Amino acid sequence: MSKKKIVITGTAGLLGPHVARHFAEHGYHVVGIDRAVPKESAAQENLIVDLTNAGEVYSALSGAMGVVHLAAIPRPGIYTSEVTFGNNILASYHILEAADNLGIKKAVIASSESAYGFCFSKNNLRPQYFPVDEEHPALAEDSYGIGKIATEKVAEGIHRRNHMQIITFRLGNIITEPMYENFKDWIHDPHKRVLNVWNYIDARDIASACRLAVERDGLGCDIMNLAADDNCMDIKSRDLIQEVFPDITDIRGDLEGYETLYSNAKAKALLGWQPVHHWRDYVS
Repeated sequence: MSKKKIVITGTAGLLGPHVARHFAEHGYHVVGIDRAVPKESAAQENLIVDLTNAGEVYSALSGAMGVVHLAAIPRPGIYTSEVTFGNNILASYHILEAADNLGIKKAVIASSESAYGFCFSKNNLRPQYFPVDEEHPALAEDSYGIGKIATEKVAEGIHRRNHMQIITFRLGNIITEPMYENFKDWIHDPHKRVLNVWNYIDARDIASACRLAVERDGLGCDIMNLAADDNCMDIKSRDLIQEVFPDITDIRGDLEGYETLYSNAKAKALLGWQPVHHWRDYVS
């Protein structure tokens, strides 16, 4: 069992149940951990674990071949800034520190588009170019986004010790199937969903990327955006830019249709990943 035991954090959240189900369907023994018992879970084991307690983390990860760390306070404004930053960075550090010391060779970490700084900027921060890729400066100002950047640096440091493979996904706007019903409220208004640069990603496509990141070898420590192939609007991508950001002229690559403006090319190239869920398949 330990050979395919995978620990997934955040299984009581929005994304975690989908990731747990995907791994279970692919033959893994899934241990789900969170601060609450999930309402439904495909995990074979569900543990209540305080990720800010190092001892609990070591115990939960013992015997695993990999860990997928999704748990976090999901945005600023829920708790005070110091609690958001402190919880998220300490939990991530404990996960990676324990994994390294326990000899776990594969880790997947959930970062966020918020690392780039657009989502919660108080200074109207805007992209420097489109599509936004992993080379774009990470300019977060808020406690959540700064914490995600800090977590990425922790991953780099832990990797330098023993070369544990750590893949960090900068997740876009996460969508579960019932949430597609909301798309009709914004798909014709270019000034909506701007802070996400009109990107989205189905939770099931994130799940498949997580599994591929665990199963691929030789990836080192890397950061990858995850997004659907298309934008979340019924407006062509170049028209969105011209309407909302007419002064941004650094457009990299051809934009002929509804292509994502949050580049997913790196994850496709390195993981062989392909998102398969698109909002037009769910919205009439």
